Amino acid sequence: MFRLVDYAVLGCYLLLVIWLGLRLGRGQQTITSYLLGGRNLPWVAVLGSIIATETSSVTFLSIPGLAYAEGGPGFLFLQLTLGYILGRLLVVVFLLPSYFSGTLFTAYQVLEQRFGGATKSLASGLFLVMRSLADGLRLYLTAIVLEQFLGWDLLTAILVIAVATTFYTYYGGLRSVVWNDCLQLAVYLLGAFMALGVIAGRIGVQAGTSGFPIVDGLWAIVSYGFETNRFQLCDLSLTWVRPYTIWAGIFGGIFVALATHGTDQLMVQRYLAARGLKEASLALALSGPLVAAQFALFLFLGVALAAYEQWIPGQTSKSAPDAALAYFVSRELPAGISGLVIAAVLAAAMSTLSSSLSASASAAVNDFLLKLYPAFQADSGRLLRLTRVITLGFACVQTGVAVSGPYWARTVVENVMAIATLTSGLTLGIFLLGVLCPQATQRAALWGFLVGCFTDFVAVWVFHISWPWYAAVGALGVLLGGIATSWLDSMITRSR
Repeated sequence: MFRLVDYAVLGCYLLLVIWLGLRLGRGQQTITSYLLGGRNLPWVAVLGSIIATETSSVTFLSIPGLAYAEGGPGFLFLQLTLGYILGRLLVVVFLLPSYFSGTLFTAYQVLEQRFGGATKSLASGLFLVMRSLADGLRLYLTAIVLEQFLGWDLLTAILVIAVATTFYTYYGGLRSVVWNDCLQLAVYLLGAFMALGVIAGRIGVQAGTSGFPIVDGLWAIVSYGFETNRFQLCDLSLTWVRPYTIWAGIFGGIFVALATHGTDQLMVQRYLAARGLKEASLALALSGPLVAAQFALFLFLGVALAAYEQWIPGQTSKSAPDAALAYFVSRELPAGISGLVIAAVLAAAMSTLSSSLSASASAAVNDFLLKLYPAFQADSGRLLRLTRVITLGFACVQTGVAVSGPYWARTVVENVMAIATLTSGLTLGIFLLGVLCPQATQRAALWGFLVGCFTDFVAVWVFHISWPWYAAVGALGVLLGGIATSWLDSMITRSR
């Protein structure tokens, strides 16, 4: 039950992020300051923003469910973080330097330099469409949680998240987004630790003998996790279908990281806002191990929820694993702490949404608007105002997608999320083609993209491979299709 003090905590959090947006938005006169924070953000802020951006509210609530569920993957999920860490290091070495070779605003301008305008427009347009759909649906899924927590109707929940996030993104630009991401990272981590502390304390009262309930409770949780095999870390199974094997974790995870953190404007925008290549590289390299530690915390919270159910029967619900944390927060947490954890759910949602809005505006302005109407470049004030309007436009689009969420079949929602993962692999394939095949032309890139779409379709909907392999299949399909096209073109040229 949500109490007055919980509403006070939630209200203070919302006021704080809005104030921070207004405070950091002062003095912005160009799109460089608005979309890239003046290219002067410290690496610590960029690091916090990277972690917060990739942690949506769905992640915050669903990852504990993996370890809570009886027979679920548990800590096997952490195998993916091995690939995530290695993939980010590869981005630092092979992709990041290309983003600092000039005064770029988006990841896709690199493709224009290498292949041409059509390739850039394809990759950027794909990003804009899928980002709007996927993040709009993430907003909808977060609103469902708030509806259950607070008793609000779905539309109210959507509008509260969307309006607050749009406000500080619209006025504060990327500088506001990044520093709010850091605040939101602190809030949702604090919420996770507070929930874990309450669970451990209550278990410790029942199980402990040392006189330190939280310590006793943590020991009981660890013992329960080992007894139920939830702490298994490695699965050597040779299969494409199971998502949590060491092979999917390392090789699939590498391609996922290359796609999401190497070629996606959502992340590249943060690197470009850093003080230089060295600081961007440091932030990205450190984000891998820290995200792994964060996921371990969320999984341990899931084990704690399962142990709580065993030690204190009847206090939790045998509901869907994704709902276990939400149920506990709504029924079991003390006043104030419950409000903090709800603020944590909001924080995770807002960090992803604000980043999406800023990245989408940057891609739309720099990859399309200024190409169609280069005269806007001469009037920085007018261009800044127009960029803010475009940011507002994307907010309306994503809010509209969220509002339409109840009219989508559940399978459609899940498929859109899956397709968003697939498209990042296709974009990665174009980047790899440009790096690994010097003779490849724009024609090869476009034909390779079509081949990648076909291989994705066959692999996912015919052979039903698991999601960690999506990016790898798409990227390799584009790469091989592009190489084959280049070879055919060279053969035709020689025969003439």
